[in-house]
Amino acid sequence: MIRRKEQYNEAIALTVTEEVRVRFNETDALGIVWHGYYITYFEDGREAFGRKHKLTYLDVAESGYTTPIVKSICEHKLSLRYGDVIRVETSIVDTPAAKIIFRFKIFNTNNEIVCTGETTQVFLNKEGNLMLTNPPFYEEWKRKVGLLK
Repeated sequence: MIRRKEQYNEAIALTVTEEVRVRFNETDALGIVWHGYYITYFEDGREAFGRKHKLTYLDVAESGYTTPIVKSICEHKLSLRYGDVIRVETSIVDTPAAKIIFRFKIFNTNNEIVCTGETTQVFLNKEGNLMLTNPPFYEEWKRKVGLLK
């Protein structure tokens, strides 16, 4: 497999950690988490990141934009089971492009990486048009958190 060179760096200082307990409805008949729920854990991480750093979906909507996910990557390493308590670490990638890239690491209670992943979100204005440059509210947010000078 050919790995591409990282174009932009994660803003590690902004990493947020969220604990989640695996719920019964997220497991199959064998008690193992169904693969699709890992994306839900990423969502838990994005929500925690937004609450901590004032970049929630409501904050974005109040600024007149939406941020649909256009790409998601999920790499499974180990299984999770009903009742496990996991740690979701969420960071943001510092990119000049008009998009938000989040990176995720999910750990089990033994501090083993269970899953890694990434989501990419773009900006749409109120009319649903794709923004080709970062909206002013996002530029201001990046300045407040130290990603822009």
